[in-house]
Amino acid sequence: MRRETAYKLAGRHHDRPEPGADIHKQRVIRFKALPPGQLERAWRSLQPLKALQLERTDDPLAIVVHYSVLDYSLETLEDALREAGFALDNSLFTKLVRAIIYFSEETQRHNLLSPERLIKQSNEVYVQAWDHHIHGDHDDTPLELREYK
Repeated sequence: MRRETAYKLAGRHHDRPEPGADIHKQRVIRFKALPPGQLERAWRSLQPLKALQLERTDDPLAIVVHYSVLDYSLETLEDALREAGFALDNSLFTKLVRAIIYFSEETQRHNLLSPERLIKQSNEVYVQAWDHHIHGDHDDTPLELREYK
């Protein structure tokens, strides 16, 4: 049986995100003070990206980015900025928060893109499929003779 058939029989829908999955993220990217002017250059570098919204903050060394986790992740955005020569904040607190965000976004993206697993109803699905399937595995012997001991 194909996986799609099993999902259909179980009444599962894995083609849409779960309600409350919160796939839209708002993250702050912090830069070092040196070299000067890198915030404006980063703004111009990120501006042309589709499905990415930028917002200025009161902090002169930070940009707020809004994106869907299906399109971008904080890790890919920060890696692209580092490769372009930008110096990001590397304080201990920022590294810790960054690691947690990287892990959670990667896990959420993996879970959203992988098909829903059939855990509780998998046996029922295959029993229903077997009942509807024409097969030659049928015993015409009456029940009382089959259970005779």
